[in-house]
Amino acid sequence: MKTGKARPFSVAIAQHDIDDLKQRLSHARLPERELLPSDGDAQSEWDQGVPLAVAQQFLDYWRDTYDWRQCEVRLNAHPQYMMEVDGLDIYFLHIRSPHENARPLLLTHGWPGSILEFIDVITAFTHPEDHGGTAEDAYHLIFPSLPGYGFSGKPTRAGWDIERIATAWDALMRALGYDRYFAQGGDWGSVVTTEMAVQNLGGLAAFHSNMVLAPPDTANLANASDAEKAALSRLQWYRQHDNGYAQIQQTRPQTLGYALADSPIGQMAWILEKFRNWSDVGDDIASGFDMDHLLDNISLYWFTNSGASSARLYWHSFGKGKMEPINVPMGGSIFPKELFQTSRRWAEKRYSNIIHWNVLDKGGHFAAFEQPDIFVQEVRSCFAKAVL
Repeated sequence: MKTGKARPFSVAIAQHDIDDLKQRLSHARLPERELLPSDGDAQSEWDQGVPLAVAQQFLDYWRDTYDWRQCEVRLNAHPQYMMEVDGLDIYFLHIRSPHENARPLLLTHGWPGSILEFIDVITAFTHPEDHGGTAEDAYHLIFPSLPGYGFSGKPTRAGWDIERIATAWDALMRALGYDRYFAQGGDWGSVVTTEMAVQNLGGLAAFHSNMVLAPPDTANLANASDAEKAALSRLQWYRQHDNGYAQIQQTRPQTLGYALADSPIGQMAWILEKFRNWSDVGDDIASGFDMDHLLDNISLYWFTNSGASSARLYWHSFGKGKMEPINVPMGGSIFPKELFQTSRRWAEKRYSNIIHWNVLDKGGHFAAFEQPDIFVQEVRSCFAKAVL
């Protein structure tokens, strides 16, 4: 796969785009509030989607208080680049540790996340001695934006599916001089990283996932453990109550895109609901997450007009993954509020070389974003057992 040269990049959203956002927020038209439950009917205020009061709270803060420029400062404090890979510009951060023997680590985000999920774990990986580790825990970090996400290019033709992205990520790493490396991912990042292990092109030494892709062992469902029963129950809840977004993005990303491109409140609600439903934060998302950090992520989608282009990854790849056996060394960290959970027993049916496995007592789908310290320790523990 052909690659170009890495070109330095910095983030600088035009002021007129920020002004346009503020103006749109000032003229936002909201729906009526969600329906109240019937007498005697137990119902969460989130059962119908983002509650009106929460949407209003975030709208007011986004319009009157939030400062995108602070996010730009955080991003521009780190080396950022563009590189053409197989004809498409890929945006990525490449942050080298000062430790001579640091090992390369590729981090891949998913939807509705972004590279911003990893901002708070950078120094723990590059300067581990300042974060409870030693020089042996040091990593050079590379985390790219998926095609159609953030500042990466938007494909103009069909074909940028998971298989192509996985091959492109290997090409990116080799172009940066890393012939052997580790990789980590959650959500689509887990799908991409797992596909890299399936392809096994020789560069991937080991990988870690906080959303391990292994189906339930149907032969053993009759004697499922309590943890396995809980995982099956959560999967059933997702299928019945929470996968409408995926069906739409899988089938009609273009139609959805018109609403997300035109309405910042629409884009905000489309993302915000998932951060609440898939995270270990309870109903009060504003107290479970830093509002500025949530709006950093939402604003990144808005300013890059990525509603439709990010959704197309579902159109390309959702439900099309194969479950080939994998022998590349891998580690799994199972967080209690993860969408798709698996047991080690189920995982061993697919992964023949599990070097790390841990079930956590807190955290959810956005592991690095929610629990950065735990995330770092999990990744360290995994790759401490691996060799390049």
